[in-house]
Amino acid sequence: MIAIVDYKAGNLTSVQLAFDALGAKSEITSDPRVIAGAERVVFPGVGAAGASMDNVRGMSLVDAITGAIAAGKPFLGICVGMQILFDHSEEDGGVDCLSLLPGQVRRFTPSDPFCKIPHMGWNTVRFQRSHPLLHGVEDESEFYFVHSYYAAAGSADHIVGETHYADVTFTSIAARDNLLATQFHLERSGRIGLKIMENFSVWNGQC
Repeated sequence: MIAIVDYKAGNLTSVQLAFDALGAKSEITSDPRVIAGAERVVFPGVGAAGASMDNVRGMSLVDAITGAIAAGKPFLGICVGMQILFDHSEEDGGVDCLSLLPGQVRRFTPSDPFCKIPHMGWNTVRFQRSHPLLHGVEDESEFYFVHSYYAAAGSADHIVGETHYADVTFTSIAARDNLLATQFHLERSGRIGLKIMENFSVWNGQC
């Protein structure tokens, strides 16, 4: 079973419906015991870093998340669920995050006044290295993004995919051991997004 971590973020149901379409059993849960007993864990979300971190800490989910990763469970972060895996976010005046991946989350500050923020819509992801979750997905495929802040990974070893927007090339796929995270919304990225989710549903957490 795949546990979808419920920390009162948006878009959880869309993620579950995508897994349903793949025939993969999942459950939306905020129960640390269910997360601990799951075969795989997904940490998705739509929202702001400050509120997300307040909820993760207030709902006593930090240990469940870190414990799942430490136990070697395949772990997938999506959108805000990716950003708060890093050390710190500039959002909401500055927020300390989970420090599961080294790096910072920064606000887009384009020099072009006509460049729209948030970054919303389809954009290209350029793979920097191979990964089991990218099996069957072509390099420079397009995925669906909605975000005003971007991840700057602290280690090149953790960068799997990059995307360019608003004068910066940012980390759009990050990975370490049994953890992979995407800035784009897999559940809204059509066939290729579903392909990555399908790969995750059978991944053993090893690279």
